[in-house]
Amino acid sequence: MEYIQQSFSVKFEYKVFFTTGLFDLANTVFDDFLAGDATSESVKKILFVIDHDLLNARPELADKIRRYFAIHKAAQLIPEIIVMPGGETVKNHEEHFSKLLDIINKYGIDRHSYVAAIGGGSLLDMVGYAAAVAHRGVKHIRIPTTVLSQNDSGVGVKNSINYFGKKNFLGTFAPPVAVFNDDQFLLTLSDRDYRSGISEAIKVALIKDPVFFEWIENNASALTARDMDTMKYLIKRCAELHLNHIASLDPFEKGSSRPLDFGHWSAHKLEQLTNFEVLHGEAVAMGIALDTVYSNLSGRLADDDTHRTINLIKKIGFEITHPLLEITSDDSPILVGLQEFREHLGGQLTIMLLNRIGEGIEVHEIDTLILKRAGEALKNEYSVLDTA
Repeated sequence: MEYIQQSFSVKFEYKVFFTTGLFDLANTVFDDFLAGDATSESVKKILFVIDHDLLNARPELADKIRRYFAIHKAAQLIPEIIVMPGGETVKNHEEHFSKLLDIINKYGIDRHSYVAAIGGGSLLDMVGYAAAVAHRGVKHIRIPTTVLSQNDSGVGVKNSINYFGKKNFLGTFAPPVAVFNDDQFLLTLSDRDYRSGISEAIKVALIKDPVFFEWIENNASALTARDMDTMKYLIKRCAELHLNHIASLDPFEKGSSRPLDFGHWSAHKLEQLTNFEVLHGEAVAMGIALDTVYSNLSGRLADDDTHRTINLIKKIGFEITHPLLEITSDDSPILVGLQEFREHLGGQLTIMLLNRIGEGIEVHEIDTLILKRAGEALKNEYSVLDTA
């Protein structure tokens, strides 16, 4: 047998910027990045895609972008600002993805030009996927506008749309060229959306950083009261932990390990079962609660750590369970989520559980009887757990 061995590596790097008033004329962070990212003498174009709900909340944003690029000229602005729905709607319906590819083609966005998405994680997922497949990859800039996207999904390397009724079935691993977190966008969020993203910070603290978990406990009241300085720290620390993980040995998830998906196997299924009426962050909070109590009942996590975790989830204002998370028979819908999660991972089933706060452990099987007991415990005794 003869063969030729090929081996090479590609270095990826990008910055996550933290700023206030990204498109204020005196703020040159965005223009400075574009000027420093020059890769050729050709004209670089930039196309903006904005979340419809964000534009309703900030109707001046499109004109503000146009005024910014009339003065700062490191890239040539495509004057048409593309408006698309936010939330899972933009990922559930393939026509939004196809429409964006038509627009990228129409305006001649090439591999030296940019598609910038401004919105929540779902819009960023879809736009990132379109940018990744157009011309085998045009440059993508993420400007996340929710807590969840600024501290978690928006700073990562995943892009996707939903397909076959399954969350993130189509997608790519394609890092953005830059992420810009502008704290002023958080002011437009409802209390529900604002709170939703805190669950991802609880998640990463539980598996990686007990000091950060204690900080969230101590600052829960300030977070729910929407103290901006407190939220800015939470977002930055959560994003830092997320980026540190991505830089580890398996950034594109070739194996079956998904530590950052703690609490997510049931969350993804719950979202789909409720037709996405339960927000992602809300579903993750319930998924964390379920896997935390399972960790306890399976002999891994101490009672005190279990109570602290459930207590914090409730103190932030999350529900800890949902009727569709209950297991009443072998064909309960949530159990399908285990198989779908394994398919999504590839290889063997790998679920992150907890040994203690700040230390996760991966297991490769779930005992459905213990899982049923965990659901019952959340519905009964943990529902009356003191949150003082």
